[in-house]
Order: sequence, then C-alpha cells, then structure tokens
Amino acid sequence: MDPKGHAAIVTGAASGLGAETASALAKAGAKVACLDVNLDGATQVANKIGGIAVHCDVTSADGAVAAVKQARDKHGPARILVNCAGIGPAKRMVGRDGPMPLAEFERAIQINLVGTFNMMRLVAAAMQPLEAFADGERGVIVSTASVAAFEGQIGQAAYAASKGGVAALTMPAAREFAQFGIRANAIAPGIFHTPMLMALPEEAQKSLAAAVPFPKLLGRPEQFAALVRHIIENTYINGEVIRLDGALRMAPR
Repeated sequence: MDPKGHAAIVTGAASGLGAETASALAKAGAKVACLDVNLDGATQVANKIGGIAVHCDVTSADGAVAAVKQARDKHGPARILVNCAGIGPAKRMVGRDGPMPLAEFERAIQINLVGTFNMMRLVAAAMQPLEAFADGERGVIVSTASVAAFEGQIGQAAYAASKGGVAALTMPAAREFAQFGIRANAIAPGIFHTPMLMALPEEAQKSLAAAVPFPKLLGRPEQFAALVRHIIENTYINGEVIRLDGALRMAPR
C-alpha cells in the first residue's frame, strides 16, 4: 500500500519510535493521527508534521473507541495502524525487597499487550467494511514487539512477557484478518536511541552499542520508521515478526 493520501493512526506518538514513525508517514503523504496519553507531547509532534493529536489511553476500551472516532472524524477511516505505545519496566521477579509487586507486572501487560490488542481490534473492525484496493488489500497493522520477546534478560520478566505476547498475537491476527485483506506484522527492535535509553549515562550507552555485532551502534528511530514504511508498502509481508537489531542476541544480564 502506498501511504499517500491514506489515514494512519500511530500510538505512542509523543516520543521515540512513535514520533519518528508518525513523521515518516506524514512525509510519505499519509494523514497521521498522533495518539498518546501525553497529549502535550503528541500535539508538538502533530504540529511539526501537519497531523492531529488525540489523547488516548490504549488500555481503556472506551477511551480507545473515542480516540479512533476522533481520528476518523478528522481524517476518515484509517488504513494504517502502527502500535508504538509501551513501557519498559526493569525489575527482578524476586529482589532484595522480596517479590516484585504484582501490580507492576500487570501494568506492563496492560499497556504493552492489552493496549496493542485493544487498538488492533478496534481499527481492524473499522477497516473491514472499507472498499478494497485492486490487489484486495484494505489495511495494514504494524505492532512493536522487542528482542526481549525471545531473549529476555534478568529483570525483564514483565517486559519480555508483554512483548512475547505481542509477537505471539501477530500470526493469529494475520490469519484472521486475511479474508478481509488486512495484514498484521510486528517489528522486534533491539537497542534503540529512545528517551528511555538516553537517560542512561553515556558510558552505559557505549557499552550497549558495543554488544551489537554489526553495526556497533544503537539503532536509530528513523531506521525503525523506515521498516514500518517498507512493511506498509510491501504487500507480501504478512504475519511476520521482523527483528531489527544488528544481529544482537541479548545476554542473560
């Protein structure tokens, strides 16, 4: 699908991978709705790229319905959904203070996995009645997993479980939506330049980059966004979880 002229929804668009993806889609000619719980941040991104900002808590059934409706009222029904909303908690299951609070595990699952599912179900439902293109396609969904889905490190139990769920969700979604011409894929990024990572000391960042086989660099959000665009444009990519990690395989710690 050529993104030009089509409505796109990007969650987690206030910063990091979501912001860069929203910008890339806008440059490709898409009409972009920037969804985020951080409305001020989403507004800054939207103003910069010529899109719209919509407050959205992806874990809220009613809130997500309202956000999708607001985006549709402005841009028309979305043909593209990119799920970038997420958090990256780090805590051992059993630490010096005892067991990890269950609420912290539940929060990671709610935002990263349930939030992704919530947006997929709503946007896919809105895509299904749309007129198909000549090749039969109606829409495309790209979600964000992580290499932690496959090699979660010590302290990443909640994060790895949530992203593993996103990876596992991709194939059944692609199979279910195939009859409607809707593709579902996911990207599993490695270590990327994001606000969360940039909070680490410079030496820590260099150490992380050195662990990447090649190139020995942290991934750039624009590389993630470029892959999103390629997935959208390449209609034969479906049901895939694509690693974007410079051949990195995470060590236990």
